[in-house]
Amino acid sequence: MTSYIPSITLPSQVFSQPAASILLPITLGTGIGFAIRPVDTQRTYMALKQPPYRPPPYVFGPMWTVLYGLMGYAAFRAWTTGMASFNPQTRELTKQGATLYTIQLALNLAWMPLFFGLKRPIEATIDIIALTGVTGYLTYIWGQVDIVAGWSLVPYLGWLSFATYLSAGVGYLNDWNMANKEVERSPSSKTTHTKYVDEAPEKKSL
Repeated sequence: MTSYIPSITLPSQVFSQPAASILLPITLGTGIGFAIRPVDTQRTYMALKQPPYRPPPYVFGPMWTVLYGLMGYAAFRAWTTGMASFNPQTRELTKQGATLYTIQLALNLAWMPLFFGLKRPIEATIDIIALTGVTGYLTYIWGQVDIVAGWSLVPYLGWLSFATYLSAGVGYLNDWNMANKEVERSPSSKTTHTKYVDEAPEKKSL
């Protein structure tokens, strides 16, 4: 059972203020995205073999903005509800969740630099597996504090599960090697069932 560790937990002021709680993950996530340079990220992504059901790239930005917002709202809701409780167990669960929340946020922000910055798909996949596990436990812990906070994390947890599949799938299909995977456009030759960012759907022959 994870304990409350103040030294690695975000300050209580972040959780108690709705604007700070919601805007912090959105701002950090957006900042990481721009720090990795979107153009280079797109070029690398275009060169990679993709698993089935890969969503179009324009989905990721809006999706993560919504999920970061829900994540922040869950943090605010759980903290304000739990710390106002007279039940010592509820207050302890609230603080434990705050530590888990901080850990999962750090793991979340580490994935893009690992995957696109350092081009380390193995480490990135390990990171997102750990992230999904921590978030699942956080959802359980904060769900006991406030049911709305728990349900607010469910879409995030579902997306992380899908993102884990994508991360592992890309790594496997590319032999866990992303070195020198950066092109201006999709390669002219590709294997069957491989889809790149700028490709139109394949036409079936009659």
